[in-house]
Amino acid sequence: MVDIYEKVIDLARRRGFVWPSGEIYGSVAGFIDYGPLGAMMKRRIEDIWRDFYIVMEGYYEIECPTVGIEPIYIASGHVKGFSDKMFQCPHCRDFFRADHVAEEYEIRNASSLSKEQLTQRLEGKSCVSCKKPLADLEVFSFNLMFTTSIGPGGSRTGYLRPETAQGIFTDFGRLLRFYRDSLPFGAVQIGRSYRNEISPRQGMIRLREFTQAEAEIFVHPEKKDHPNFARYAEYEMPLYGMDHQEEGLDPVSVTMREAVECGLVANEYVAYYLALTHDFMVRIGVDGEKLRFRQHLPDERAHYAADCWDAEYLSARFGWVEAVGIADRTDYDLTAHAKVSGEKMTVFIQYPEPRMERRVAVVPKMGLLGPRFKGRAKEVGEMIAAGIPGDDGLRITLDEEIIHIDPELYDVRDEEILVRGEEVRPHVIEPSYGIDRILYAVLEHSFYQDEVEGEARSVLRLPPPIAPIQVAVFPLMTRDGLDTIARQITDAIKTEGILAEYDDSGAIGRRYRRQDEIGTPFAITVDYESKEDGTVTLRDRDSMQQIRIPIQEIPVTVRRLIRGEMTFPAP
Repeated sequence: MVDIYEKVIDLARRRGFVWPSGEIYGSVAGFIDYGPLGAMMKRRIEDIWRDFYIVMEGYYEIECPTVGIEPIYIASGHVKGFSDKMFQCPHCRDFFRADHVAEEYEIRNASSLSKEQLTQRLEGKSCVSCKKPLADLEVFSFNLMFTTSIGPGGSRTGYLRPETAQGIFTDFGRLLRFYRDSLPFGAVQIGRSYRNEISPRQGMIRLREFTQAEAEIFVHPEKKDHPNFARYAEYEMPLYGMDHQEEGLDPVSVTMREAVECGLVANEYVAYYLALTHDFMVRIGVDGEKLRFRQHLPDERAHYAADCWDAEYLSARFGWVEAVGIADRTDYDLTAHAKVSGEKMTVFIQYPEPRMERRVAVVPKMGLLGPRFKGRAKEVGEMIAAGIPGDDGLRITLDEEIIHIDPELYDVRDEEILVRGEEVRPHVIEPSYGIDRILYAVLEHSFYQDEVEGEARSVLRLPPPIAPIQVAVFPLMTRDGLDTIARQITDAIKTEGILAEYDDSGAIGRRYRRQDEIGTPFAITVDYESKEDGTVTLRDRDSMQQIRIPIQEIPVTVRRLIRGEMTFPAP
């Protein structure tokens, strides 16, 4: 029996949504080409995402290179820790991601198990490829970043970025000035990211090159009340909290206000973007009945995150699939980049009124530091000034080495100074969207089959704003001037910024079925009556209802239907 996944992928390939990349050479798993319809649908989803985050939220978009220099990923932790646990089958020699194989054998919390624990649990199980028993396994770490070299001779190491976020973090200082040195502010980026996945066997769900849409929102660490929280305060949606998961309960539907008040969600910012994400997903065509928001369990949540949730959709083939992550990342990212780059990565917050404060100032004696530390004297002086001295001196870390600083190298002064404000390192709220996974969810959830006049009809019930082709225009016959009228209507619709397709190939019923299958929401037929009274037939894809409408009303009517400003008129 062919499952819905096979039907959706077959349709996607036949009709030009998604194709295997480099197919004439055999293609490689983890890479896909978007065909004419898929590329257009993807752009429409991205543009609606921009409407949410740029137009509505007011966060400007930036664009950074997909190749980053090594210090960026040393600071972010990717060079050291961005790896998956994998093993090689001793029989077929294929490589596999260990936790994924463990999950297929229903080994709980496989992603949190150590290499040694995974080796022990998988020993004696059958290989998922050749079905032979796994023996003498060695589970090891594999860094997922693609490495490249920059410049002649490879003088600098670079990496294809594994996420779009780091470019926003490294631009923090300039973004802060752009936003006039005030919190909160945010920046967004949509672009390609790369991960050298071990064994991507899930089509569009796990790719080696994929598109992310990420927002990094910088907020005051002590002020996490969203200024526009009222917009989503009463928004109700299913939340699958840690307690529900651990106790085997179903997700609970609550408002965002209730979720924050009861402590289910850490703060208003996280709750706001949970609701915004749900709103976005449903609007572009993900089935709300197959959508849930799951909170990370303690053993899977990053140690620095205050709260983290995944938007997951239910797939007929793959079960619950993560499509969006929403996290309060605290000040981890900016602190990491400040440590490696030497930049402060802080915001000066001015007090309403200046105030006098007594402070202990540690003043380095640069005349003594110079001969001892030479070119590093300034750096050491800054560390001393930021340190807390004890009776026997203080300690700093220089090149990962702890160095003792004697009291004779600095003065300690008790001062009363006028303080006008304070330096604050912002926390980061991050909604991160996987566009390819979301696009597949929309294809699967919108796929529908029925029978019309004894024939099977496949339909993509795509919301009109994301349909690749939004209206098709058919001349009943390609003679007697019907084709001329149809082309004139097509051109008139295009002046409204709507993608319309003229189609005169085949019987009219076949043309309807072809457009239904690719998700075109509306079709217009020009017939001989059109020449007599200036009306055409307007057809709705989902209900297959048809009405007669004057030709001059077509462009505005179609525009309003696509924008949701009106519903399809009753016949």
